[in-house]
Amino acid sequence: MLADGREIIYFDEAPDSGRADLADERELPRVEPAGSEQGSVPDDRLRWDPLLGEWVAFAEVRQGRTFLPSAGDCPLCPSRPGKLTEVPAPDYDVVVFENKFPAFAGSFSGPVVGAGLYDRRPASGRCEVVCFTADHDASLADLSARRTSTVLAAWADRTTELGQIAGIEHVYCFENRGPEVGVTLQHPHGQVYALPFVPPRIRQMLARAQDYRANHGGNLFDDLLAAEVSDGLRVVVRNDHWTAFVPAAARWPFEVLVMPSHRVPDLGYLSHDAVAAFGDIYPAVLQRLDALFDAPMPYMAVWHQAPVGSPDARRELAAFVQIMAMRRAPGKLKYRASTESGADVWSSDVLPETAARMLREAG
Repeated sequence: MLADGREIIYFDEAPDSGRADLADERELPRVEPAGSEQGSVPDDRLRWDPLLGEWVAFAEVRQGRTFLPSAGDCPLCPSRPGKLTEVPAPDYDVVVFENKFPAFAGSFSGPVVGAGLYDRRPASGRCEVVCFTADHDASLADLSARRTSTVLAAWADRTTELGQIAGIEHVYCFENRGPEVGVTLQHPHGQVYALPFVPPRIRQMLARAQDYRANHGGNLFDDLLAAEVSDGLRVVVRNDHWTAFVPAAARWPFEVLVMPSHRVPDLGYLSHDAVAAFGDIYPAVLQRLDALFDAPMPYMAVWHQAPVGSPDARRELAAFVQIMAMRRAPGKLKYRASTESGADVWSSDVLPETAARMLREAG
């Protein structure tokens, strides 16, 4: 445990490191458990949008989070004499801990129905930080195959564990890179959100998968992956367990999907061999993105996976990672225009086939 009661978990590549036994020597006010008199969760921080049928979360606590500190003040680096951080150990491989500034926190206490149009409820759930390496100046593209696999194993573990919490309906793993996409800590890290609802994108994909099965008799994700592999035009790189390709209707200029060869509902169901093989393919994609314009590519990478408690959804949906790269040309970023932000009508500056060819050649 950290000094304020938040949980910390080390994913060590060598056994018996002893890191989990190290105490957090900081003096921090204790985080009170949800439901206590001091730590009760406000009942209106999750609000229903009646126009779109979606939940919107409000988290004023995040206004106070650390913003682009210097390397010497990074809270995600290991602790050292005179500088204690979120990680008590003097070194680590991969480490996960509860976010100090969570958008979702506390145990599930049910919906609060508002008058008329509006439903409100606590923004219950859990947010965790996943630090990929102790090296402040690295990125996932720089990591070894083994370390990348350890990162995936940590995400898989947290998906399984958080999915067992009462009231959690979906576990969402993601990574952002670059201040261009709003990253506030430069240290290589990702996050995990355990959500008390199923995100709109997942609900939309499930509806499409169900419609596809009704009309074609097969699984949408299986058929999509088979078609991309057969065609090959948009495939960037692949191995026995994973295929990385630019989707035919990519919204972002250099968007890449990385799908496992054997469909699983969430990361916890990946085989040991698939986790190991991910360490070979994922950095290869990120390195190609960096090589495109000879500069670090800002991107958001998100894991789509099936909701926790829906057997129908888990039979149809597939776990895969979507990488949304934000640079469209040297020195030029892709911004969401009014049609894209307001109407969800996208237009892209790069044909998917051209993007895939450029990424292959960059390797």
